[in-house]
Amino acid sequence: MIWPGDMISIALAVALGAAVGLEREISSKAAGLRTNVLICLGAAVFTIVSRQFAAESDSITRIAAGIVTGMGFLGAGAIIQDRGGVHGLTTAATIWLVASIGMACGAGFYKLAAIVALIAVLVLMGLGQLERPLGRYVKKHKSKSTPGEQDQNLNPE
Repeated sequence: MIWPGDMISIALAVALGAAVGLEREISSKAAGLRTNVLICLGAAVFTIVSRQFAAESDSITRIAAGIVTGMGFLGAGAIIQDRGGVHGLTTAATIWLVASIGMACGAGFYKLAAIVALIAVLVLMGLGQLERPLGRYVKKHKSKSTPGEQDQNLNPE
């Protein structure tokens, strides 16, 4: 049976997943708005279901562990390695984090979910702006100090 609290969990999971996903969409990343909403929503639903099962068995911890493992697998698919470096690490981490936000929503930890989503958006937006000039600085100084060494791609995406 769906309770009103479950509907709040679902609505908040969609909203917070969309907040993180919007930043990823604006940044033109593979896991954008729809992907992050669906991950957050799915994790919330699995957590709601596991809460219902908790009255009958110890399934709640096994379902939570399954969500974490499944998101790790999904995130691994977002990581690409090529000659220029490794790409997709931030996308993989975002997938994992958005699942935790969905789990928090599903468990009824609304304040925690909202605070984590806000921090995630601030980190993705703010630190992304800082990475560009920092990467140029490191690349410039690294090439001067070690001639002949291949430059590494410092941007994880």
